[in-house]
Amino acid sequence: MASVVAIPRTRIQRAFQSWRAALAIVVAAAIASGAALAANQSVQGAKKDEGGFETEAPTAILIEAKTGSVLFEKNADQLLQPSSMMKLMTAEVVFNALKKGTIKLTDEYPVSEYAWRKGGAPSGSSTMFAALNSRVSVDDLLHGAVIQSGNDSCIILAEGMAGSERDFVTMMTKRAREIGLAQSTFGNSNGLPDPANQMSVRELSKLARHIILTYPDFYQLFGQREFTWNKIRQQNRNPLLASMDGADGLKTGYTKEGGYGLVGSAVQKGLRLVVVVNGMEDSKDRANESKRLLEWGFRNFETRVLFDAGQTVGYAKVFGGDSGSVKLTASEPIKIMVQRNGSDKLIARVVYTGPVRAPIESGQQIGVIKVWRGANIALEAPLYAEEPVGVGSLTQRAVDGVSELFIGLLRAGVEKL
Repeated sequence: MASVVAIPRTRIQRAFQSWRAALAIVVAAAIASGAALAANQSVQGAKKDEGGFETEAPTAILIEAKTGSVLFEKNADQLLQPSSMMKLMTAEVVFNALKKGTIKLTDEYPVSEYAWRKGGAPSGSSTMFAALNSRVSVDDLLHGAVIQSGNDSCIILAEGMAGSERDFVTMMTKRAREIGLAQSTFGNSNGLPDPANQMSVRELSKLARHIILTYPDFYQLFGQREFTWNKIRQQNRNPLLASMDGADGLKTGYTKEGGYGLVGSAVQKGLRLVVVVNGMEDSKDRANESKRLLEWGFRNFETRVLFDAGQTVGYAKVFGGDSGSVKLTASEPIKIMVQRNGSDKLIARVVYTGPVRAPIESGQQIGVIKVWRGANIALEAPLYAEEPVGVGSLTQRAVDGVSELFIGLLRAGVEKL
């Protein structure tokens, strides 16, 4: 069964003892996975006068790109139409194929009548203005999709890579699951209205972070201010590029069904943040709220180390081993963004499925550490066995078996009460 172990208060205090400002740490004991699940709900968080942030955006999230630490979220798991922000998924599929070498930037794909009518000049939607029956290189199509938000660009890429847009959508779904987007669904390649197009701001932020970290060379496309194709020059639609220092991506979106949305990113003093808002009624509000969230994050947060690489984070119970527990550690430093004013309240818990059956190898992943900021998960990182645990003696295994039987009966009795 899933086990949740609270990290001792003293250990967390030692991890933070060098801070200039005191950080309020709340450590709550928990013995069942339900305690963690109950805390993992998407709510707005601290009020403004408590050092938090308030937004009128229906759904929003702000994360630090390097660690994925969540600084703010509001209804972050609510599924909405992503509109043209979904083009990030199309771009990822293309970037991945380029990285693997299955396609090249110089490859040319034909402009079909479907792509031309559905996403090109006759469509009246955002378009690259690719000419019917012409051929366009993958490089130019990516420029058209990312900078000009061309719906035709995406369809041409989809048909060129997969043979049809429908088959490309299958590729999008498969790739989304591979990179950890469990909820997102797709009906087309460009985000034009379709009931199957559903993404949350959390998964959009994960996708943006993945693109930034995995494809730094291709990511530069998102910061380009303009692109000319077919003698038509178009400006990048991202308002942050012109209004905020360090802004260099990523994508805006609008449909009547989904409202106005934006995936943005900026770097200041070496710190990169990613913001996503969606479901807004006005394009100006979309731009203003995105900028406000980023500025609030840069102004109020800094990175701190919670646990060093190799430091013992906690313990997991072992079944049938020559030791009754195994030390858990992280392979890399566990870092988290915290507010400079020290108003954060953090809960850190080790979560694993246990007891873990022996034998256990050194470096074997056992579980994760989850850190909550208020009611929201701010960070999740994998934990590994610090040392091997061998199979115990027959007597030790018998004792463990009786112990688990007794605990199982006790749980069953509690459930009946």
